[in-house]
Amino acid sequence: MSGQSLKKLVVYYSLEGNTKFIAEVIADKIGAELLELKPQTEINSRGFLKYFVGGRQSLFKQSPKLESLTKNPQDYDLLFIGTPVWAWNYAPPLRSFFSSVKLSGKKIALFCCCQGQKGKTFAEMRKALAGNEILGEKEFFNPLNNRNENKKTAEEWAKQIISLII
Repeated sequence: MSGQSLKKLVVYYSLEGNTKFIAEVIADKIGAELLELKPQTEINSRGFLKYFVGGRQSLFKQSPKLESLTKNPQDYDLLFIGTPVWAWNYAPPLRSFFSSVKLSGKKIALFCCCQGQKGKTFAEMRKALAGNEILGEKEFFNPLNNRNENKKTAEEWAKQIISLII
């Protein structure tokens, strides 16, 4: 399969723009489409409270209702799936996505954005994505504060993932 005929999608959720930044860099570098996961009701807390609210949602494994998806992930050969790290795990909108879109037999690359530690984020994502081939995982630390470095790292990683399947 050539890189041009390979259908690529970057699925992500972003509260503060860090994960969106990395998702857009990856999509731009490899010619992928973007699918942003949007909860019907977004966390609108400010300051430290947003970490408390988001962390609580993550710890209690809540699954917020999502707005309708604008693309069908089943139609793509390769998916990059990205999340911020909340309470050492993936964000609740990803839990909603994983439970509503049953992916199987897909080639998937995982990425997360954090300001601390990724914790069990990738292990939990792999569990939710059992039955798929995970091609790689990449953690990005504070993407918006280190734009140039993270942009370069994301571009190189995306090219590396593509090279695994073409």
